[in-house]
Amino acid sequence: MKTRKYLYPRLYSLSNLIIAWKNAKKEKTLHEDVIEFEKDIRANLLSLHNELKNKTYKPKPLITFILRDPKTRKISKSDFRDRVVHHALINVIGKIFQKIFIYDSCANQINKGTLFALERFDEFRRKATKNNTVSAFCLKADVKHYFEEINHDVLISIIKEKIADEEVIWLIKQILANVSSQSGGQTTLGMPLGNLTSQFFANVYLNELDYFVKHELKAKYYIRYVDDFVILHQSKEQLEKWRKEIDYFLNEKLRIQLHPQKSRIILLYKGIDFVGFRNYTNYRLLRKRNIKSMRRKIYLFKKRYIDFSQLFNSYQGWQAYAQWANTHKLREEIKKEIIEIIWNRINFD
Repeated sequence: MKTRKYLYPRLYSLSNLIIAWKNAKKEKTLHEDVIEFEKDIRANLLSLHNELKNKTYKPKPLITFILRDPKTRKISKSDFRDRVVHHALINVIGKIFQKIFIYDSCANQINKGTLFALERFDEFRRKATKNNTVSAFCLKADVKHYFEEINHDVLISIIKEKIADEEVIWLIKQILANVSSQSGGQTTLGMPLGNLTSQFFANVYLNELDYFVKHELKAKYYIRYVDDFVILHQSKEQLEKWRKEIDYFLNEKLRIQLHPQKSRIILLYKGIDFVGFRNYTNYRLLRKRNIKSMRRKIYLFKKRYIDFSQLFNSYQGWQAYAQWANTHKLREEIKKEIIEIIWNRINFD
């Protein structure tokens, strides 16, 4: 298999670091660590250049916080200078791997977000049911504790199949090792939620699963969104056989496993939870927790725990997302609630 050498000088070049800095700061120009880095942008970029060139670079400790929106997640944020390095790395190796990703690997790729996944699901549903004339089933599955269980050694071995430059591998190991320094010990498991590199490596890791499902099992109607995937087929027995084979493959090859409670075979007409929506034959609904999350933002605004700009940003994102489902009445209700709160403040404050 063809591998790439002599990538590292391109990675630490000042031209690449400048592009990486500009990408890393998009929509974050008012963040404190961005402002601090840009106080002496020339010196900071030169420092990164020299540290990477001399291989003295070491990431700063991750900043970890808990996010409850809509479910509880532990997010680990890298310092801005490290996020510049992440972008510099992906600038160089990203396209090498993107060329080998299957068409229906959806997350964290240009023009392949939630809407793409939903449209492909609808297309596959029509094909599997022959335009709703026959019954079909869906294997709906995800990987148990995926980001926590990714094995660094397995990941590095997968990356080495395409990247022969040992200095690039050294940098990747530095980034992965930051999980160990955060936990206060030595670990070869897990990647932090919130890093660009984590999102990218997550796709690289499960690209192995994609190839197994498409080329070994020869499943036609398969879509993966990070660690959440679906396979559609007319035979429940075939899907059950594939489920067992996939679980065995994940255990043996990638040292991860399917989530036992979240990996089920369901009749398509009963509705399938996928990428935040409940997908039925002729319509689509938002999941309840998504609606609860928006209503909670309104409650926080009403109680003055958040300001209007925070609510507005949340509402804009939620509305853009919600419009992909049959939610016209719901969206009108949410808008009315917000206007009513603002109107009361104008009249009674």
